[in-house]
Amino acid sequence: MQIKEQNINKILTWLLVISAIVRGFLAAWMEFGNDEVYYWAYALYPDWSHFDHPPIVGWVIQFFSLNLLFDSEFFIRLASVVLMTANTCIIYRIGKDTKDARTGLYAALLYTASIYAFVITGIFIMPDTPLMLFWLLAFWMAVKCFHGSPRSARNDFDTAPCVIARSEAIQIEKPKEQMYLILFGLFAGLAMLSKYSGIFLWVGLMLYILIFNRMQLKNPYLYLSLLISFICCIPILYWNFQNDFISFRFHGERVGLFGKPNFGMFGTELAGEFLYNNPVNFILAIIAIVAAFKKKIRVKKPVVRLMLCIALPLIVVFLFFSLTHPTLPHWNSPAYVLAILLSASYLREKHFHSEKLPKSIIAALGVLLLTLVVGVAEIKTGFIPLDKHTEPEQLGRDDFTLDMYGWRQLGEKFAVFREQQIAEGVMSEEDGIVANQWFPLANLDYYVARPLGMRVMGLGWPEQLHKYLWINDERGGFHLGENYWFLTDSRYLKDPQTTYQWYFKEIELVGVIEIERCGKHAKNFFVYICKSLMDQPPTLQDFMTASDETASTNHP
Repeated sequence: MQIKEQNINKILTWLLVISAIVRGFLAAWMEFGNDEVYYWAYALYPDWSHFDHPPIVGWVIQFFSLNLLFDSEFFIRLASVVLMTANTCIIYRIGKDTKDARTGLYAALLYTASIYAFVITGIFIMPDTPLMLFWLLAFWMAVKCFHGSPRSARNDFDTAPCVIARSEAIQIEKPKEQMYLILFGLFAGLAMLSKYSGIFLWVGLMLYILIFNRMQLKNPYLYLSLLISFICCIPILYWNFQNDFISFRFHGERVGLFGKPNFGMFGTELAGEFLYNNPVNFILAIIAIVAAFKKKIRVKKPVVRLMLCIALPLIVVFLFFSLTHPTLPHWNSPAYVLAILLSASYLREKHFHSEKLPKSIIAALGVLLLTLVVGVAEIKTGFIPLDKHTEPEQLGRDDFTLDMYGWRQLGEKFAVFREQQIAEGVMSEEDGIVANQWFPLANLDYYVARPLGMRVMGLGWPEQLHKYLWINDERGGFHLGENYWFLTDSRYLKDPQTTYQWYFKEIELVGVIEIERCGKHAKNFFVYICKSLMDQPPTLQDFMTASDETASTNHP
């Protein structure tokens, strides 16, 4: 493929259009994953913050779905489709500003090829969706702010363009640099309001200032920028203050500095980073970072230093955590997104005199296409036999793709089964659904209860229920004598007769709903009825005020 300078904008436009169409189609066609459907509850019951994450993901769902007026998968995911398109434009502009238009195009193509960017933030609705928008905007502002500061100017490559004297240029640009620094604080604050890992923007910026540009410590606009970020985070602090800092305590237990080393978890994390960020992108990032340290990439030093100061701490910290605690590969993926800019600059240097698209970019796009085709086909058809179980209670247990399949089918089949049970007098229209964990609570809430106008309640510990502990209060709480349905699938089988033996007078298995995929029996849902609630479950207030010993006597 030939890339001529005059065609770069046209190629970028086609990239944006094709990417948005593909992602929009998949956003409408695919069922929600466990995490996604849970964040729908953030929009259903908005708050200043939540048990797991800050609030912006719920707010963007509300905005793009018109406060859930349109509540299909497409509209709930629409923010991801739109914002990933915007992110592609931003990363193009950063690449163009720091080197040239071809570098920007390479960055846009590599960003599109990232499984994290294209799928996790571009199709799925996750906290990473708004995080990536503000992450890239904040980094862009940092680059625009510091690439012309006095210390950085002295360290620019000799090939950096300089039309007028540097001191004069600095004097002209200074007011703009101050504004860029303020905007960095705003976008970094919004990144933290999207996901706690946004704090690494400030960690990286301060690391850069302390090592390379300490004169900025005398800049009052730096502290104004920091104040703006703090103001953005007030909703998080306010909510946590009201709720005994439960979110901070929860995340503090998920990661830690101490523990018995587990190199299996470390290997899983590293393999996940390799796959999530596209193997080609991952390898390119390592090559580009090494080349940057060897000063073989002709990009202004402040740009390289800012990228490394922000990206490397995020990568290193979560790799360190993975030695002793389970981690997820997408937690540090924003760092690899910044590395894409370095990779694009490296490829521009390597193929400076060629108009052909680098083979590594073609390979990265090929990996993305292969991942999409195989992944979607597996979810929809199960053509790769991931599960070997045949027992009804274990069917589908090892097939993780079933997390995104069968929920629509369950909703339709349960509606028929429920009508039969109501007609026979076994249950009534008013009876809700109960479960003891945030998933499948959210899945059942969206796919089963929502179409039927049913109430879904969580009965369990805060670390199991997450936001549903607060949703219980919104829905009026539990009342003695109530009856509930309990649905559990063969992938995550739970026995309510053990879990809820203290709560209900009668717990009975009344049916099994079979989920079929491509004409094959894929998994089962076991339907129980839990009759006559006889003990009041602990409320949110109970968990906030009671000691562990007092709360444990309620047997949730």
